[in-house]
Amino acid sequence: MPAVSDFKDIHSGRRCFIVGNGPSLNTMDLAPLRDEITFGMNCIFLGFETLGFRPTYYTVEDVFVAEDNSREINALRGMVKFFPTDLAHALTDGPDVCWVNFPRLYKPYPQFSEDAADKVYWGSTVTYLAIQLAYYMGCDPICLIGVDFDYTVPDYATGQEEITSREQDVNHFHPAYFGPGKRWHNPRLDRVLPSYALAQAFVSGRARRILNATAGGKLEAFPRADYTALTATR
Repeated sequence: MPAVSDFKDIHSGRRCFIVGNGPSLNTMDLAPLRDEITFGMNCIFLGFETLGFRPTYYTVEDVFVAEDNSREINALRGMVKFFPTDLAHALTDGPDVCWVNFPRLYKPYPQFSEDAADKVYWGSTVTYLAIQLAYYMGCDPICLIGVDFDYTVPDYATGQEEITSREQDVNHFHPAYFGPGKRWHNPRLDRVLPSYALAQAFVSGRARRILNATAGGKLEAFPRADYTALTATR
C-alpha cells in the first residue's frame, strides 16, 4: 500500500491535467491525455469509454459520492486512488489505495497544504484536493480542464445544502452523474472561489503555475490556456 510521502516531487517539473467533470468535457478530445499525468475525480469513471482516457490518479472526498458509488470506486483499477481516511466506512483498502489525512476544516478561511503527507485541506471542491496533491508531486504547470464553475440548482432544492436529485444531471458530463436518487451537496461556489484564489496565490508565489484550459466555463481564478495548443506540444 503506497504512502502519500512516496509521491513527494515524483513528477517534479512535469505538467499534469486535473480533469473536472463539467459538461465541457463532451466538447473536448481527451485522447491526448493518455500520455499525460492526469487526475480524475468523483464519477469520472462514467466517461471512461466515451471520453477515451483513464487517469493516472483518482481521488474523491465527498461523502455522498463515496457512499453512493462505493462499488464502482472500489472496483477501479490501473490508477493510484487517494482516499480521505474518514471515508474508510465506504471505501476499501488495497495495494493501489493511498489514505490521506483530510481535516474537513474551512472556517474562517481555506488553507493550502505544502505537505500532503501531513494533511490535505478541504476547499469545498474535490478539485482543490487534487490541486494540493499535484503540487506535492511537483507538477508544473497544473492544468485544469472540465472545471466549468457553472451550476444549476433545481427549484425544488433552493436553499438546501443536501440535495437528492429527481432528474437527470445537467451540471456534469454524464446525465447519470447525479441522476435521480443520487445525493449531492449544494456546490456553494462562494466557498470554492476563495479556495481557488488561495491556490493561485500559493502556487504562483512559489514560481509555479495553475492554468485553466477548460473549454469555456465561468472559472477565471486562474490564467486561461488553450487545451488544443497545450496538448499539441509535450
